[in-house]
Amino acid sequence: MKLVIINYGSGNLHSVHKAIEAVNNNLENPYEIIVTNTPSEILNADKLVLPGVGAFQDCKNAIHKIDGLFECLEQVVIGEKKAFMGICVGMQLLAEKSLEFGECEGFGWIPGEVIKIEAPADYKIPHMGWNEVTFRNHELLNNISQNTDFYFVHSYYFRTQKNENCIATTKYPNSITAAVLKENIFGTQFHPEKSHNNGKQIITNFLEWEPS
Repeated sequence: MKLVIINYGSGNLHSVHKAIEAVNNNLENPYEIIVTNTPSEILNADKLVLPGVGAFQDCKNAIHKIDGLFECLEQVVIGEKKAFMGICVGMQLLAEKSLEFGECEGFGWIPGEVIKIEAPADYKIPHMGWNEVTFRNHELLNNISQNTDFYFVHSYYFRTQKNENCIATTKYPNSITAAVLKENIFGTQFHPEKSHNNGKQIITNFLEWEPS
């Protein structure tokens, strides 16, 4: 089994790789983990992880600048229904569009848009630090208690068009999306690689997940 972490020059690759590797080493049947942007490697992946740090449009442009990368991702995730996890901006890119620094088209894999967090003046933007997350029951969130803290760094969030695609929320101070799900596609606004044991559990759940 092969897990590919997508390297497009705009993700917290080292931390994500180390966190996944630490969890993977404890699995009965560990994955071969590869960090790459090579289409042939991606086409042979069983699971994919797309990190993301920075501005939405910069991340999207970086992906499209790599010849064949987006088309390959779409084939594997949409066409072949391989398990996929997006982290932070890697999750926001799944939306139809973002309104960060003007309107920018996203992957369009999950209906909705990325919009700015609206908060009173005493709430700092970006939203940075630990926040409690509440969630719906799903195997990707097994062995995690309601209102568990996860680590966030963001100024925009993914407002899903359909409630069913939002499986976790946090409050800052209004309810904002913390995780999304559609079929084989999973994404977290928070950073599991920075969320200590709670983040390790999310990664464990993803590595064990077999979407139907």
